[in-house]
Amino acid sequence: MKESFRKMNAAEILSEQRKNLTLIGALPLDLEPTNESAGYRLQERVNRILEGSLGPVVGHKIGCTTSVMQRFLGIPTPCAGEIFARTVLKGHGRVPRQGFRKIGIECEIVVSISKTITPDTYSEAACSSLNVIDSMMVGMEIVDDRYKDYASLGVPTLIADNFFDSGCVLGEAVCDWQKLDLNNLLGTTRVNGVVLGTGKGSLIMGSPLKALDWFIKSRVSRGLSVKKDQFVMLGSVVETKWLEAGDMAEVEIDSLGSVTLEVA
Repeated sequence: MKESFRKMNAAEILSEQRKNLTLIGALPLDLEPTNESAGYRLQERVNRILEGSLGPVVGHKIGCTTSVMQRFLGIPTPCAGEIFARTVLKGHGRVPRQGFRKIGIECEIVVSISKTITPDTYSEAACSSLNVIDSMMVGMEIVDDRYKDYASLGVPTLIADNFFDSGCVLGEAVCDWQKLDLNNLLGTTRVNGVVLGTGKGSLIMGSPLKALDWFIKSRVSRGLSVKKDQFVMLGSVVETKWLEAGDMAEVEIDSLGSVTLEVA
């Protein structure tokens, strides 16, 4: 009972900090998740609270799947978070600058899931990435750095807070994705028409499909499902770029198209 109460207190703290854009420092020592498993358990509790204001979980993000982002954040392993319906934009998005503490964007390959995968139905053969992708699309993850010092905050707490996620802009679905050379797809991030970074799909764990395999295994190992028609953002091929009011950002990926975001 005491353990459950401790976690719910931590979940309430993190969910309120996200809603109110409060700068997040370290949780009290007796509430802080001590490892990644505890971070994911706390994330589940946080997200059940956030669904009340942000809508149901419709997608997932994977952070730190590339050496670019691992160096940028100083974190050597992938980390996953959930994305809520009311934070998803299509094609062209417009968001207010005051809705974020420090808004950033990332350039990502996104997949839509073709069938529900549960711990009971999972097998590596039946649920490999090649067998569970319905379509692919370009995606711009919207991130918000609401942390006093994310390096000292610790990976478990970052996981509990959905690892910087604040929403996304999704492009049109590409159904014949099997024809694409995923490792050589070039992603480009532009802000106000200026190219700020590029990167290829192979940066994502050596292959974008490896990131999806990692994600599915991670979910089912924690007793969780991946639902049909949910999407998964596989990680940024370009280092995070930070935006200010008045900026117009675009991410483009070869053969998948582009999406844009205006910061009002």
